[in-house]
Amino acid sequence: MGLLSSDSLKCVRASDDTHIGSLWSCGPPNHPKAQTRARLRALRPPLAPAAATPMATTTTTTRRRPRRGSKGPNSDLSRTLTDCTRRGDAAAAMAAFDAAVCDPDAATAPRLAAHQYNQLLHLLATADRSSFPSPAAAARRVFAHMLQAGAAPSEATITSLARVTASDEAFELVATMKEKYGLTPRLRSYSPVLAAFRRAGEAAKAYAVEDHMKASGVSPEEPELAALLDVSSRAGDVHKVYEYMHKLRQAVDCVSEETAAVVEGWFRSEMAMMAGKTEWDATQVKDAIVANGGGCHRLGWLGRDPWTVQRVRVGADGQCGGCGCRLACVDIDVEETQRFADSVAGLALERETKTNFSRFQEWLEANNEYEAIVDGANIALYQQNFADGGFSLTQLDAVITELCDRYSGKCPLVILHNKRIARLMENSSNRHLIETWRANGALYTSPSGSNDDWYWLYAAIRLNCLLVTNDEMRDHIFELLGLSFFLKWKQRHRVKYTFNKGKAVLMMPPPYSSEIQESEMGSWHVPMEEKSGDERVRIWLCISRTGSCKVLDEAPVSNGVVQDLLPTEASNGMQQRLPENKAESVAGKRKDRY
Repeated sequence: MGLLSSDSLKCVRASDDTHIGSLWSCGPPNHPKAQTRARLRALRPPLAPAAATPMATTTTTTRRRPRRGSKGPNSDLSRTLTDCTRRGDAAAAMAAFDAAVCDPDAATAPRLAAHQYNQLLHLLATADRSSFPSPAAAARRVFAHMLQAGAAPSEATITSLARVTASDEAFELVATMKEKYGLTPRLRSYSPVLAAFRRAGEAAKAYAVEDHMKASGVSPEEPELAALLDVSSRAGDVHKVYEYMHKLRQAVDCVSEETAAVVEGWFRSEMAMMAGKTEWDATQVKDAIVANGGGCHRLGWLGRDPWTVQRVRVGADGQCGGCGCRLACVDIDVEETQRFADSVAGLALERETKTNFSRFQEWLEANNEYEAIVDGANIALYQQNFADGGFSLTQLDAVITELCDRYSGKCPLVILHNKRIARLMENSSNRHLIETWRANGALYTSPSGSNDDWYWLYAAIRLNCLLVTNDEMRDHIFELLGLSFFLKWKQRHRVKYTFNKGKAVLMMPPPYSSEIQESEMGSWHVPMEEKSGDERVRIWLCISRTGSCKVLDEAPVSNGVVQDLLPTEASNGMQQRLPENKAESVAGKRKDRY
């Protein structure tokens, strides 16, 4: 085949690059097309710059994005670190890092991103000490190189470094991270420091860490409190152990197996046996339990007999299977109750007509003997979303009758909107019921323009009594409260209901609380985690002085509210729960706002 003419060459060059590429890439070397390709390559002069060739502007070239980590002076090191992190191989990662840093032929020192330094430090912090015995020295080298390279450390950087260094050095790192690097320590920053002081048995230094946490606005959780409890227990610091037992009680409901072992270790020690008062004022202890909402007195260790530690179960009525004590249904304390009432009143006065709610507060002060508050609209509208459904005063009367029977003829307080009452009074049978309630002091009508939720909620808090409603209290007005103890209050005070052949069935609050409790006799009950959620199989630590606990015949009192469940209610209480939101989805409660 002869050479191409100049005209043919122009035609080929003017063709699309794709066609040329296709022509050049086809056939084996001895193929005629391959030979043509070679001749074209030899004859083709260099192309002019794009600016001098008008057609160059019409040619589209697609650039292939380089693979991440494939280019750059430290691409090999980056890939090695990533691979080692996946395999958990700290030794290989540090070997690669040290080789890159110490390479005399390297044009520049390796420039790693901050997250790659953190990656390496985290790998060292979690390294198996048997395969990599000295991670602390390696971590210091990495951190020094990080600062030298100008990479900004983060809170995660300091935390990883603290996990591998000695306890004092770790505390220094965390304590000065804000001053040196402008970083705010978090709970995870302190955990490795506390763990180190716990291993070393240095109680005073562990207490200093807790003080620094408090100054930084960080609250310890169960693992940190278990560490503090353990180190103070081994140091024989009886007052600190008592303090941390109560901090644990406030922080968690149930404890893990690891924390339970720490608690058992303390109460089986000789120091625990000797700690406590031999005499105390029983009335003062009872008053303190009421003020604290039930479940603890916080007056110190009581008694000086050996402790008996058992793992037991608690009956459905709250009676301990070990010592026979009946556990309390723990409420929020007196101070929290006052704060709660003030918070609700403040929000109601902002959103309601001020004079209306102030008048209600004054009326409530003069009429404060109620044992229960009733959310009238919630009950009367329960399961009424059917063709002939409406506002059922019959249901409401059934609940009032049940409460009157329960409290020896004493009526509850029913909150209803006055516009609702005006409509109901048009019916003679309804009128008779309403007039009976008014005559017995069982009815308060909220005024026009008001939301009756504020009224029944405030009344239940202010009078510290039960609240009968299926309302889950999750809408905006309850979100406004933002109080940490709201859920505990709801569990203790809300009474749910249903109806069985027209008779009201009240589901009272649980007869006892699954949380750490300290009795008036000085004994302790500590619930352990139960993943199934079945209270009947939950294991408790029953910890009592020999012969100090007794079965209480009277119902325990918490924050002035007597838990007066009948035995049948107590035994059925756990199984007689409505599913969350079931009542609302059926009742379709409407807000009484006019």
